[in-house]
Amino acid sequence: MRLRQAQAETAAWRFSPDMEANHWTFRRGETLELDLTNAAGSPVHLNWYGLDGVVGAVPLLAQDALAAGQRATRSIPLRSAGTWFFDARIGNEGAAGPLPCGALVVNETTPPEVDRDEILLVEDWRLKADGSAILAGTNPADTQTVYTINGRLDCTIAVRANQRLRLRFVNGCHRTAIAFRIADHEVRVIAIDGQPAEPFPARDGRLILAPGTRIDVLLSATLPPSSRAQIMLHDGTAPKPIATLHYSNDAPVRDKPLPAASPLPDNGLPAQIPLQGAQRSDLAIGVAADTDWVTAERMSTQLAPAFRVKRGRSVVLAITNRAAAPVTFHIHGHHFRLLDRLDDGWKPFWLDTLLFDAGQTQRIAFLAEYPGNWLMEAMGIDWAAPRTLRWFAVDA
Repeated sequence: MRLRQAQAETAAWRFSPDMEANHWTFRRGETLELDLTNAAGSPVHLNWYGLDGVVGAVPLLAQDALAAGQRATRSIPLRSAGTWFFDARIGNEGAAGPLPCGALVVNETTPPEVDRDEILLVEDWRLKADGSAILAGTNPADTQTVYTINGRLDCTIAVRANQRLRLRFVNGCHRTAIAFRIADHEVRVIAIDGQPAEPFPARDGRLILAPGTRIDVLLSATLPPSSRAQIMLHDGTAPKPIATLHYSNDAPVRDKPLPAASPLPDNGLPAQIPLQGAQRSDLAIGVAADTDWVTAERMSTQLAPAFRVKRGRSVVLAITNRAAAPVTFHIHGHHFRLLDRLDDGWKPFWLDTLLFDAGQTQRIAFLAEYPGNWLMEAMGIDWAAPRTLRWFAVDA
């Protein structure tokens, strides 16, 4: 990949064939049959974000790594519509170079009316002076940070006035929390982490994403023909243009923008989570000396689970970030609700990934619907931070 202008190319493992060019778009209810060959020089796991209830696909606990040179098939039931994310980075300490990530679309049975539907997958790279890329979890000294969007250094999205776009933002960065901002447009959030949300406008056109987070928005192209609008990426340093909406000089595609879209159809998640009588547990993340959280090579069900719960019971977790910096948390197999401070309600969206500020405590709730052993992941928002893991059990 050419990640710096007029500089040496960078070698990195990628998925082939290219997902964007080959339209990784499916329908809810289909089964994705993957025929995988590992041409990398080290074992890899596929790690899924958005895949609820498929216990056999959980890396490390239920699914063995694909060894170097090995070929295998995997069946992934696409039970839920939405934007999914997956990577090959969990347990990648022995890889010879950065391992890839990808995104796919599972369409609703009745999707909203749009003129364009685009995935915008952002990845981050740490490059040495010779153009080589280092692995996440290692010391980033003397490296330069570079971002790509859909594998390129920039992206131009051609639009016509009064078109409506569905933009699926995906944070495919290794550790970095990022924000996007689209100026001079109404940006309306319709889904988060692959699940429908009660539609709401993004404040100031800004979206904040932890690593692995997906946010779907509807955007009406309301600027005049021949206009340009940049999509800016914020990572705590100077804002960077990452993509451009390029309006054609053709006449508007319709007289006025489309009316507000209805909420997306639900994916069958419970309308209510009974909080009275829920099983409650406290969980600390970001504690350097904590021996309960382990790296991938030590993860095993021989370790004590964070908690066990009977199938069908509600779970409430009070999660506290004990670190002096932000930490991201991801749960496998179940989406959760973010509770209000008094446990008297929840935010009008589902999540599978959550960003915690330093010292922050958040309470989440989910219905333990799927028996089996499930992973939880916690990572500091720092390139050198390790990916740490615990597991929990849902008993039939």
